[in-house]
This record gives sequence, structure tokens and C-alpha cells, in this order.
Amino acid sequence: MFAHFRAKSAALWGRCAVSFRKRLMPAIGVAALCLLTAACVATPHEPYAGSDPSDPGARVPAVRYRPTTGGYTSQRPIEPAPWREQNERVTPAPKR
Repeated sequence: MFAHFRAKSAALWGRCAVSFRKRLMPAIGVAALCLLTAACVATPHEPYAGSDPSDPGARVPAVRYRPTTGGYTSQRPIEPAPWREQNERVTPAPKR
């Protein structure tokens, strides 16, 4: 019984594999053709946006000095305040 089942499943699998290969081979061929033609496309000679970075005469924005601590404000710890007062300070005004 087991041998009969094994032979039947092997025959079925063989037919499925053949039909699968028949459907898969054209798709693999198309994919290979697409990859080969994509590899033959020339790369652009100039960048898509902006001037050429290798041009020494290219215009660039002016460089300005900005100190690293320019926007620093002290964040010293303070004593805890009641949370209700803090919430009332930051809530939006009620609409009238």
C-alpha cells in the first residue's frame, strides 16, 4: 500500500514539476534579459541637481562663524512647584 502511494505521489510530483518548469523558465528568461539590458544603460555624466561638485569655480554659500554655545540657556534645577499651577500656566485660554 505504501509503495503504491509513493509511486502515485512521485508521478503526480513529476507532472507538477514539469508544468512548473514550463511556466517558470520564460519568467527567468525575461528577468535575465531585463537585468542584462539594465546593465548596459549609461550613467549620467552630470549630477541631477545643483552644480558639479568637482568644479572649483562653483558658487557656494558664504561661511559664517557661529559659536557652539550661542543658543545656550542655563537649565538649573529649581524647587518643585504644585502641578496644578504648572498645568494652568501652559493650557490654552478657554474659547468664549
